[in-house]
Amino acid sequence: MPNYTFYNKELEEETIISMPMAELDSFLLNNPHLRQVMTATALADPTRLGMKKPDNGFRDVLKRVKKASGRNNTVNTW
Repeated sequence: MPNYTFYNKELEEETIISMPMAELDSFLLNNPHLRQVMTATALADPTRLGMKKPDNGFRDVLKRVKKASGRNNTVNTW
């Protein structure tokens, strides 16, 4: 079920609501004080992109896998 971001004109704040796509039009008609806000979606995992390191426990597992796999491996331990 998709999440939608709405701006409440009365309260001047944003809120996120989860609802089926089929209900979006009727929800907007019943709530004229809300305006839908378009936001960017996450397209990739930040850990796999190298923007965020995995936690130390998982990094220890990666180091053991790399050691056990022998030479010329491509295991990234960050």
